[in-house]
Amino acid sequence: MNQAIRNAWIAVAAMFALILGSISYVQVIGADALTGNPWNNRAILQTFCQDRGAILVAGEPIAQSVPSGSDACEFQRTYPTDPALYAGLTGYYSNVFGSTGLENSMNQTLTGQADQLLMDRIRQLVLGQQPKGASVELTIDPAVQALAYSLIPDGQRGSIVVTNPRTGQIIAMASKPSYDPNKVATHSQDAAQKAMAGLQAVPGINLNQGVSGPTGALLAPGSVFKLVDTAAALASGKYDARSVLPNPAQMTLPGTSAKLPNYAGGNCYTRNEADFSFALEQSCNTPFASIALDLGQEAIAKQAAAFGFGQEAGDQLHLDYSPGVFPEDLDRAQLAQSAIGQFDVKASPLQIALMTSAIANGGVQMKPSLVKRVTAPDLRVVDEPKPEVLRTSTTPEIARQISEWMANVVSRGIGSGAAVPGVEVAGKTGTAELGDTGLNNSWFTGFAPADDPQVQVTVVMEGVDVKTGAALTSPSAAKIFEAVLKK
Repeated sequence: MNQAIRNAWIAVAAMFALILGSISYVQVIGADALTGNPWNNRAILQTFCQDRGAILVAGEPIAQSVPSGSDACEFQRTYPTDPALYAGLTGYYSNVFGSTGLENSMNQTLTGQADQLLMDRIRQLVLGQQPKGASVELTIDPAVQALAYSLIPDGQRGSIVVTNPRTGQIIAMASKPSYDPNKVATHSQDAAQKAMAGLQAVPGINLNQGVSGPTGALLAPGSVFKLVDTAAALASGKYDARSVLPNPAQMTLPGTSAKLPNYAGGNCYTRNEADFSFALEQSCNTPFASIALDLGQEAIAKQAAAFGFGQEAGDQLHLDYSPGVFPEDLDRAQLAQSAIGQFDVKASPLQIALMTSAIANGGVQMKPSLVKRVTAPDLRVVDEPKPEVLRTSTTPEIARQISEWMANVVSRGIGSGAAVPGVEVAGKTGTAELGDTGLNNSWFTGFAPADDPQVQVTVVMEGVDVKTGAALTSPSAAKIFEAVLKK
């Protein structure tokens, strides 16, 4: 009998310890992760009907809470200003599907629960006022955002990122296909579910656009990755501006019978040897594959990491971020393909923007920043992020040399579509083939003015032919350069 009682007590004690441990995990250890999970709408249901802080661009709300006129739920979250234009930034706030984008990452601030808003919460409680969150103003320029969005044709998958390379501030970040978050934020669960079903049926749509491109997937960067090879080559000490690079029309990939050809759309075929400037101007493949085979995987991977591949983007972005990928354990054939941004090399538009901005900023990569300031309900500024260094990607000397060669890409190479009258533009194009489809991801990345960079632009269009890509990338960048520099 005593043994049975002891066994029962042991079982009860074990169950009690298990329950206590589970409660402790949910309330303490895993609380932040569970609260931040976009599919967890319990926290949303607690505050869904409150007066949530606004998300602002140039002082105008792109997300706000307004009186609903309903006793059941006093406030309705709305996206009043071009909702599809900003959906990739705001995300949505839904009592059915949780929250995404800034609505998710800035939730504590928007609901007034952030630590710096403690006194505001106490004041509201003492005075019996309706709880109200803080407003978040973004670094986005509305005119540049609208221009970038308009430069992506309807029905085309594409992304454009515009930044200030000196501060890291994001001037514009636009993607298509987009959506209207108002349809998901409705109080009607049936209407929200119907709207979500319709949105999920849109080919290529990503309802948490963030910074990984419109489809949410990392993309092969193609020849824009040659900037990594160039920096690695110069950093090695084995190459300099006078180096002569082998430039055969094609090369046999080591250990295979497969051929790696030069870009057929340029003038690579006119020379069997090339310097760095010509190889970048015409986007020749074989010189950079040769560099990678000479330096080895470790050197290319180290330089890619220095530009941010495989690394985090810092704490000022406030959006989901997928760092670029440079693959491991490559054989020599795979390394040659990776050197031209193919095989399993992947990157988001923001990743390429960070790489390019580091070159523009003398080798220093700044933290990408999306929040300009946070303002309490009494209009007191409680946070105003300052520019912060994220990492050093290369030396000032190497950055300056690459900038000079990138300027040649636009002034006399295949990036001429990005030229702006009276301004020296630095750039690099990229074409990443999509298997045997005949289609590719077309890239342009660059900055201006080349000798005094004030704006960086990265453009990618997915699943286009070469002619279409050339018409949509470099010329679009030129329009954005011109618009920003005119201000």
